[in-house]
Amino acid sequence: VQLQASGGGLVQAGDSLRLSCAVSGRWTSPYTMGWFRQTPGQEREFVSAVTWKSSRKSYGASVKDRFTISRDDAKNTVDLQMNSLKPEDTAVYYCAASSRMSAVNWRPSDFTFWGQGTQVTVSS
Repeated sequence: VQLQASGGGLVQAGDSLRLSCAVSGRWTSPYTMGWFRQTPGQEREFVSAVTWKSSRKSYGASVKDRFTISRDDAKNTVDLQMNSLKPEDTAVYYCAASSRMSAVNWRPSDFTFWGQGTQVTVSS
């Protein structure tokens, strides 16, 4: 299974950006898709997750009400719409896939497959 993230870039505070992640390879089981982000010297931070058939969506406290996750199971893609971006949103964003169907708090260790990361930089 391979994940390919795209859509990062340099934007100004208040702007919007949409990240996409394409999943390829043979994985027939239902899976949860998630987004994490990481800055140098910091642990990977949970951003958002969506379970199989979009039955449940979760968001980190710092992005709730600004970010929206969506998935298209027919196309095997998951998107992250990021609005009202802030300089503190600057990070490398990673998409990930998990065979778990639910979690109280999603952690990086819950996810098996990871994309390569895409840089998001928000200037003030």
